[in-house]
Amino acid sequence: MAQNAGQVLSRSQILDAAWGYDSDVESERTINVHIRRLREKVAVEPSNPTLLLTVPGVGYRLAD
Repeated sequence: MAQNAGQVLSRSQILDAAWGYDSDVESERTINVHIRRLREKVAVEPSNPTLLLTVPGVGYRLAD
């Protein structure tokens, strides 16, 4: 995500880049959990993220 700051990445793209395999619906849900855990570690207020942003219906982006 850091290499693509500001660019929206789908869960499938993140999964492929991080773990190197094709995704299915269940494994894409894993990304949601990992993003939540990252937010808990890096955000001042994880429930109101400013760094790791959700793009509804698409995926996530790292704020630039």
